[in-house]
Amino acid sequence: MSSRTAARLRLRPRARFVGFSVVGGDPLTMLTAPIPATDKVLSRSGIRLADIAHYEVNEAFASVPLAWQAQFPSAADRLNPRGGAIALGHPLGASGVRLLTTMLGGLEDNGGKYGLQTMCEAGGMANALIIERLTG
Repeated sequence: MSSRTAARLRLRPRARFVGFSVVGGDPLTMLTAPIPATDKVLSRSGIRLADIAHYEVNEAFASVPLAWQAQFPSAADRLNPRGGAIALGHPLGASGVRLLTTMLGGLEDNGGKYGLQTMCEAGGMANALIIERLTG
């Protein structure tokens, strides 16, 4: 919504988009496309993986976050810390917003600043985004 509407409704923003990427990968190995999507959003944003407090890597299949973590060795407690799609669901047409709200709630609870979300889409493509939790 516009900042004007938010002010009228007395709402404050909880987060802002820092960066976004979409990549196309090999449809035969489609479950690995979140890896180049992550590389691209990190490069575009100038943020290092170590600066990110919460990672949501959609697990439509359990192999996706495992492949991602093999490429991006990171703190295991930051990867899908509230459970992934196998535990929480993978709702058709709403997986992205489920990932985003889970991530933002996690950042608010643990005081983290940045969150990264990535997911496969459409037979070989993937997207990734970074948000910054707003404190004020």
